Amino acid sequence: MNVAMQHRVSLKAVQAFEAAARLSSFALAADELLVTPSAISHQIKLLEDQVGVRLFHRVHRAVVLTDAGRRYAEEITAAFARIDTATRNAGRTEKSDILTIHATPSFATQWLMPRLARFSRLNPDIDVRLNASTDPADLTSERVDLDIRYGTKLQPAGTMVLPFHPETIVPLCAPSLMNGPHPIRSADDLRHHTLIHSEGCLVGWRDWLRQHRKVKLDVTRGPRFDRSFMAISAAADGLGVCLDSLLLAQRELETGRLIAPLGLEGLKVQGYTLNLLKSRADLPKIRSFQDWLFREMEAGMA
Repeated sequence: MNVAMQHRVSLKAVQAFEAAARLSSFALAADELLVTPSAISHQIKLLEDQVGVRLFHRVHRAVVLTDAGRRYAEEITAAFARIDTATRNAGRTEKSDILTIHATPSFATQWLMPRLARFSRLNPDIDVRLNASTDPADLTSERVDLDIRYGTKLQPAGTMVLPFHPETIVPLCAPSLMNGPHPIRSADDLRHHTLIHSEGCLVGWRDWLRQHRKVKLDVTRGPRFDRSFMAISAAADGLGVCLDSLLLAQRELETGRLIAPLGLEGLKVQGYTLNLLKSRADLPKIRSFQDWLFREMEAGMA
């Protein structure tokens, strides 16, 4: 490789060359770029020195591309066309940022998805990508911006862990159960109903019974689900009574598909955390989502 080629060529010189090659004239190129013909000539001489080959023949007052210049012009013209296309596409279809969020399936289904439209309306320049699984995301790969986790897991160095407010766990059921032969008016009335077990929840019916020692329930029976969103859905369908989070069941409670027959006070559990890399905490897209998330939760609690 020519030593001169090891240095980055001037974009201004390339722009002058592209115009002169396309218009076959230094003067016309100068008019298009709003400079003098001598400035065009200077930029092309600079480019020729940088690439180490003559690009134009100067024939009297005309200029003609050399064979090397013609090949170079073909590549430059194609590159400028790609730049024009990318610019049009960026302005027409792309948003400024893509925010990739990883969350547990239950939180994604029950809480986040019903509210994402609100976030998008407030942040029209951010496109959200939501992935859901129980496996923790690898934040260090930078393929995921935020990870919403459940339970206590060791976080890698450099991770910022922001805890959610403690969740309240209470018995939940469909309103239809209150109209049957055994309406639920006290904890003891639960013995007449099927207990739904949410095995992904940090607390279960055995923990609840320790708070209600006089109540006798057979906690070995009843359907079991390894995801809270399935247990909540089963309860809303009238299958029985689930013991789960008011945070996750907020939509069903607001729409009347579920009720809390024994009230909204119950066991407290610190379950969810928002996880992000400290090095990326000040990125506008991450800061916007973080602020919005906790505002939404405050509003829901109120």
